[in-house]
Amino acid sequence: MPNIIEITDFAAPELDIYARLTENQLVNRADLSQGLFIAESPKVIERALDAGYEPVSLLMERKHIAGQAAHIVSRCGDIPLFTAELPVLTQLTGFPLTRGVLCAMRRRPLLTVEEACRGARRIAVLENIMNPTNVGAIFRSAAALNMDAVLLTPACCDPLYRRAVRVSMGTIFQIPWTRIGSVMADWPHPGLEKLRELGFQTAAMALRDDSLSVDAPELMQSDKLAIVLGTEGDGLADDTIANCDYTVRIPMSHGVDSLNVAAASAVAFWQLGQRNG
Repeated sequence: MPNIIEITDFAAPELDIYARLTENQLVNRADLSQGLFIAESPKVIERALDAGYEPVSLLMERKHIAGQAAHIVSRCGDIPLFTAELPVLTQLTGFPLTRGVLCAMRRRPLLTVEEACRGARRIAVLENIMNPTNVGAIFRSAAALNMDAVLLTPACCDPLYRRAVRVSMGTIFQIPWTRIGSVMADWPHPGLEKLRELGFQTAAMALRDDSLSVDAPELMQSDKLAIVLGTEGDGLADDTIANCDYTVRIPMSHGVDSLNVAAASAVAFWQLGQRNG
């Protein structure tokens, strides 16, 4: 049975997770074993539970306890469940709650690159993408369009930021992912060399005159392909492009010069996820 706690004091320390700690404080880089993240909405929380993440506490609108979040409540045992009416929760958190339900959950140790890529034939590599909305959208496309794993360079946004998790619709919990390197100096070298050791050819998504079209036969025939996507605005670093096996572009029309990185990822994943063999 849940331990239902009516919110009467906004200053209660047990509410810090939802009201006062920043995303970076939740990560708890000083002790990653105690790191937390916030999952938002019943569907996202359910996908996190399905993936084995441990819930710490719940915060939800009172009507959802026996309503649309009842199955979530039943799966979370006797953890604290903080509740109030929606205006109180919005005042507490500082933002409108999607479907009125939040869950604080424990982080897990990152996979190694080898673990994340085990058995993979198509992976996405995100270079320095900082916008949580874009990261969440890319994960959703990766899960839907045949990517087997996602790797993030050290400067990328944390995929477990609340907004990234929400935009991904919880697909962040359905596809293996990890960091490729722990400090910025780890990318593009030795990160690209690590991918080659694992048998991947690398395809840099970039608008260059000598780029291959995204539907080029050699890309489709590659047994193991890593699709490398660059940061918003500047795109991939020149050193990354120079050291990838292929430079790949999405053909444009009507004078449009490029797509948002999240939109470009969906096109690339759709085309290059259609592997031969």
